[in-house]
Amino acid sequence: MDQVDCVVIGAGVVGLAVARALALQGREVMVLEAADAIGTGTSSRNSEVIHAGIYYAEGSLKARLCVQGKALLYAYCAERGIGFSRCGKLLVATSDAQVAQLHVMMTKAAANGVHDLVLLTRAQARALEPQLECVAAVHSPSTGIVDSHALMLALQGDLENAGGLVVLNSALAHAQFAQDAIVLMAKDGTELQARSVVNAAGLQAQALASRFAGLAAEFVPPSHYAKGSYFTLAGRSPFNRLIYPVPEAAGLGVHLTLDLGGQAKFGPDVQWVDSPDDLVVDPARGDAFYAAVRQYWPALQDGTLIPGYAGIRPKIQGPGEPARDFLIQGPAVHGVPGLVNLFGIESPGLTSALAIGEYVRRLLP
Repeated sequence: MDQVDCVVIGAGVVGLAVARALALQGREVMVLEAADAIGTGTSSRNSEVIHAGIYYAEGSLKARLCVQGKALLYAYCAERGIGFSRCGKLLVATSDAQVAQLHVMMTKAAANGVHDLVLLTRAQARALEPQLECVAAVHSPSTGIVDSHALMLALQGDLENAGGLVVLNSALAHAQFAQDAIVLMAKDGTELQARSVVNAAGLQAQALASRFAGLAAEFVPPSHYAKGSYFTLAGRSPFNRLIYPVPEAAGLGVHLTLDLGGQAKFGPDVQWVDSPDDLVVDPARGDAFYAAVRQYWPALQDGTLIPGYAGIRPKIQGPGEPARDFLIQGPAVHGVPGLVNLFGIESPGLTSALAIGEYVRRLLP
């Protein structure tokens, strides 16, 4: 049976960041990915936004790792020549009732260490973005966008330069715990023994953990899938910054984001689905998009929203339940030496990736 020091399951942006952190520490690292390429799941089906750290509960992992990860990510991208833009965003209130929520979010952001937010009047916001309609807005200058695919390729390059390896088409069947080791069985019958295993399988993390013989079921949270569809704007964007409405219960609302070429897209909405493979965008959902976007951009013309793509948020809470924090369980939590499970790594997972890598590295001796 082949043996390796560390195995990371999942080659999304978080799995690659974790593997890189371990490899740079001098560990022998192998990444196992079920798909035929890196980053084909949630990592390639999101808004590619670098979040500031505005929305998350004080002291939560989401708050801490987002703020830490943002700084690490900007520095890493600048150092490696990865495409990014610190374009900023406007968080907008479209009614007087929402203005109080802007103040609440500014207070929450300050508690998280985000001190660069500026409250704008309607006139000040429209001076920045003349097409915008709002009552008031908060300007977040440290919000940005990143080329997530270039980021993942850079992380993979660092891993491999440090002696690590990414193995594709390597779906796991189950695992069992032996003395001072974890034995992984692939679906093709191959067995691999590792001293440490990090389950960073994203949407499949719970299903995989449930097949770890010896891990108590109480440590595997339920899986919930919140689908988010995106629609692309035909033609040139009138905005230079990201535009976000006041957040919804299960997401951040139908917001406008830009890619590095200036193309605008709107989304994601929230649609609870039964399968993580439900990735078809229903054109009929566009009607609700027009209504949502016109709250802050009344000039949006009919027929200009084109179905784009969809992603699935790996939620660990269901519809109507309070939002939950990232759930990163090390041996001190579940009692299995050498195992770290990552559950519910939704937004701001991309922003937090490098910080999550360092966090997980410290959990493993």
